[in-house]
Amino acid sequence: MTARHRVVVFASGRGSNFAALIEAQRRGELPIDIVALLSDKPAAPALALARAAGVEAVALSPREYASREDFDRAIFARAAQFAPDLIVLAGYMRIIDPAVVERWRGRMINIHPSLLPKYPGLHTHARAIQSGDAEHGASVHFVTPELDGGPVIAQVRLPIFASDTAESLARRLLSLEHRLLVAATRLVASGEIALDDNRVVRNGKPLAATLHLGADGELG
Repeated sequence: MTARHRVVVFASGRGSNFAALIEAQRRGELPIDIVALLSDKPAAPALALARAAGVEAVALSPREYASREDFDRAIFARAAQFAPDLIVLAGYMRIIDPAVVERWRGRMINIHPSLLPKYPGLHTHARAIQSGDAEHGASVHFVTPELDGGPVIAQVRLPIFASDTAESLARRLLSLEHRLLVAATRLVASGEIALDDNRVVRNGKPLAATLHLGADGELG
C-alpha cells in the first residue's frame, strides 16, 4: 500500500482553497492527509475552517519577529514539525525569504490568480481587465525564490466579459481555482508530476506544455 502524502497548507485569508482540498480529501479524490493549516494572520477565517475539519491550526504573527527572515524561518520550522511531504500555499499572501524557499524546492506549490507569467503579485483581476485581455485564469506552480516565477504545472482559463469588474471576475474564477488546485495537488502528491532542476516533469519526462484543466476536472 502506497503511503499517503502528508500535506501542510498555508493560508492568510478565508481559506476557500484549503476548504476545497479538505473536501476533495474527504471524497477520496486526493491521496493526501492534510496534517496542518498554518497562517500569518491569527484572525484568518481559514484557521476556524481547519479546526472544524479536525486539522491542527497554527498562527504566528509577523509582528512578533525582528525581521521577515526571522518570521519565515520560524513558521516554516513549525511546518517542518508536521513532517510534510508537500506544502501547498493556498492564498498565502507573503513573500517568502529565498533561503527558506530553497529548502523546500520541489516540495512546495502555490496557486496564483493569473495566467503566469502574466501578472505576478497582487490585483491580478483588475490588471487583466485594464490590459484589455480577452481571457484570465489561474496557475499552479512550483515555488522558487522569484515571486510567482516558479515553473508552472497547470492553468485554467476563462473569458473576460465586457461587463466584468475585478470583483465579478474573481467570483467567476474562484470555483475554477478550487478545481485546478485539487487536480494539480493530486498529480504532485501521486508523484506523477515533479520538479527536476527547474523543469516540470511528468512521469520523468519534461512537460511539452503547461497542463490545462478540462471541463471534466482533469489536467491534460
